[in-house]
Amino acid sequence: MQRLWFISNIRSGSATQAGCEAIEAVCAEKGLALAGRSRFPDDPLPDPAELDAARVDTLMLFAGDGTINAGLCHYADWDGAILVLPGGTMNLLAKTLHGDSAPADIIHAAHLRQHRVALPFAEAGRLRAFVGLIVGPAAHWVRAREAAREGRFARLLRAAMQAWRRTFGDHVRITGVPGLGRRYQAILATPGADGLAVAGIDARDWRAIIELGWDWLKGDWMAARAVTATRATDFTVVGRKPVLALFDGEPERLPPGTRIRGGMTRPFFLATQEPPP
Repeated sequence: MQRLWFISNIRSGSATQAGCEAIEAVCAEKGLALAGRSRFPDDPLPDPAELDAARVDTLMLFAGDGTINAGLCHYADWDGAILVLPGGTMNLLAKTLHGDSAPADIIHAAHLRQHRVALPFAEAGRLRAFVGLIVGPAAHWVRAREAAREGRFARLLRAAMQAWRRTFGDHVRITGVPGLGRRYQAILATPGADGLAVAGIDARDWRAIIELGWDWLKGDWMAARAVTATRATDFTVVGRKPVLALFDGEPERLPPGTRIRGGMTRPFFLATQEPPP
């Protein structure tokens, strides 16, 4: 960890320009060279070849889970290390790697101890979720969540009403997971070292749908209660039309027949604590 490329997104939950300047000051204090700087999404993510040409050994990401997900997918085959700093609202991946440490403390600890770990993911083609994947009508709550974060209350109301209609009026089905054969409002897949924890969320009653909607507005899909939960190595989305899915909170459309499987990255994450098993 000597030559870094710094990628930030100050539109994320807790990332600010002042925070970026503080991180750069810590790097200067530790004698770490910043070979490049990208302000996502205004600046494009540099290609791996550009990082190699600049002799970068570590990519430093200061953003929310969605931006970090975009970076991790973009650099899946790059040979360097990746340092994730908490700059979003939930910061679930950063907490996995560093607990509740602040960015400055993470940089200090990572510089002292070059500890790389691999992490599990849920994958659908080129798309990966490192924190969690949700598939189905309940994923439409993401628009209400973003409106709430932005303080746009009229938009929040419209998005919430649409999400209610979608959640009650539609469903998702999957195959390949014993015990999950019926229709669900959402399928939640959480990656782990031994495969995927898969939960079918049934929101047919008002109590379940209110709880699910509230969890989405808070931004933590992991808090939603599963009616049926099990484990699997992979599963397939079935139906006749594309289904909305959220990869670490980022929306994508999955065509019918999409196979979702679990996997492991190579050990390229710098960690300052041991991730959970």
